Amino acid sequence: MPHRNRTDDTAVTIGPLDLQARVDEALAVQAHAFGLSDEEIAVRRQIVLRHITYAGARALGATTETGRLVGFVYGMPNDRAHWWSTVVEPYLRARGHDQWLDDSFVITELHVHPGYQNRGVGRRLITTITDGATEPRSILSAIDFDSPARGLYHSLGYDDLARQVLFPSAPRPYAVMGAPLPLRR
Repeated sequence: MPHRNRTDDTAVTIGPLDLQARVDEALAVQAHAFGLSDEEIAVRRQIVLRHITYAGARALGATTETGRLVGFVYGMPNDRAHWWSTVVEPYLRARGHDQWLDDSFVITELHVHPGYQNRGVGRRLITTITDGATEPRSILSAIDFDSPARGLYHSLGYDDLARQVLFPSAPRPYAVMGAPLPLRR
């Protein structure tokens, strides 16, 4: 079994990911990046497996030369009936931005192993997946503080559409962000 922090296999390839088949590897990357417990991983596993069955859902992975998954992204065309949309809609409506829920590609998850962060892997994942979107814009949510992830999203053209968005059971508030496609380079 490879060591969790090994970064000696530095060449990373971005390509299609069979998220259903590699869900446990993907969640291990997310758990390492976010410090998730086994219980949180179990809950997220069921969510990911449900999401990947939605119409238009796509996933990309970042793999090393040895086939190790060190990052992933997945998303789908937004649907106002999905749980995420029902939570963020009142916040967006209050700011006059609820139209962003229509004709948008949602970045549902984007995570990179800490040993591979700050190498452009996250940027390549999100730009590659959105380049394949047919929607004219993209939306996502990120923990609402000045983080490297939010810095990345801002550099790609995402703007804050709503801040201090509270998700049930999430310990911290989120920001909902949106950007026209294609993303800024």
